[in-house]
Amino acid sequence: MIETPSFLADSPARAPAPPDADMLSEMLRVVRLTGAVFLSARLTAPFGLVSPKRFDGRMPMAHLRHISVFHLVAEGECVIETASGARHQLVAGDLLLLPFADQHRLSMGTAPDMVFDPSVVHRGPTEGVWTVRHGGGGAETRLVCGFIESAEVLVAPMFRLLPELLVEHAGDETVGAQLASTVRDMLTLVEAATPGTQAILGRMMELLFVEVLRRHASRMPAGSKGLLAALNDPIVGRALQLVHADPARRWTADEIARESGSSRTVLGERFNTLLGRPPIDYLVGWRMQLAADRLRHGKDGIARIAIDVGYESEAAFSRAFKRVTGVTPGRWREGAGDSPDLMPLQFNKPVITGPAGI
Repeated sequence: MIETPSFLADSPARAPAPPDADMLSEMLRVVRLTGAVFLSARLTAPFGLVSPKRFDGRMPMAHLRHISVFHLVAEGECVIETASGARHQLVAGDLLLLPFADQHRLSMGTAPDMVFDPSVVHRGPTEGVWTVRHGGGGAETRLVCGFIESAEVLVAPMFRLLPELLVEHAGDETVGAQLASTVRDMLTLVEAATPGTQAILGRMMELLFVEVLRRHASRMPAGSKGLLAALNDPIVGRALQLVHADPARRWTADEIARESGSSRTVLGERFNTLLGRPPIDYLVGWRMQLAADRLRHGKDGIARIAIDVGYESEAAFSRAFKRVTGVTPGRWREGAGDSPDLMPLQFNKPVITGPAGI
């Protein structure tokens, strides 16, 4: 039986996490991360594989929306080249997260061609786990690749400001060793091919995603921007905790600032610097994220959801929802807004608020 790695367990003995860890987990829960498709790859040198930005319809991950990709190097070594042209040498135990499924290349040795060929991907012995066999017959590199789907992207600023590639090296520190242990556990699950493997792998991959983001947040240098940097900011982080704890409250900018221990001017400046928007604008966006999740995955009526996220009438909520998303709550519930390009574009629109806040 494979035990849950200690850093994934709710135990006081786990490695220290940034003070925003619980909120980060909650944000990602609402975005509904799902570890959906897994590849077990045996690649022999020389080899060169292209992972495209858009997958061929024959590929098992072609139906996924808003994909992030994990690569776990189980054995051997290889080189990854990202969409920007950056190259990184990888060795056994390394864990890679590409927050966006942009094109990248994996190679070893001097391969005659860089290929993207759906024919090298085959159904594995268990549901949801596929196999890849490719290469020139030399030294072997073994990878486990996981594709993480996020159902909605209203909080896309958290993702859009992440680096194109996050790498955790097994030998860096104690937590790195634990990450490497998890890689081995996942490989064992893939090889065992027992019933329920996909569900266990999916949960482990989702938890790895949160852990990698936590570790990235804890190492961000001064002057960083984006949601992860905001969570670590003593003023903005406190404000985010307040509005996330009670999003339905009729907050005003003055109230958020006062309860954050700041002035309205300072809080507004910090929000604009880190997140590119004022506090109330952020709050409206988070309310819409919560509402979008319930509309798509719950059974409550629109009027009930409107009250729960802070609106006194269904009409007021519907107007706000359409301003942020570009579609009405009803159309969203029916499946509109599924385009991966719609939500980030619409979310950048300014939110119109009244004099008393929202």
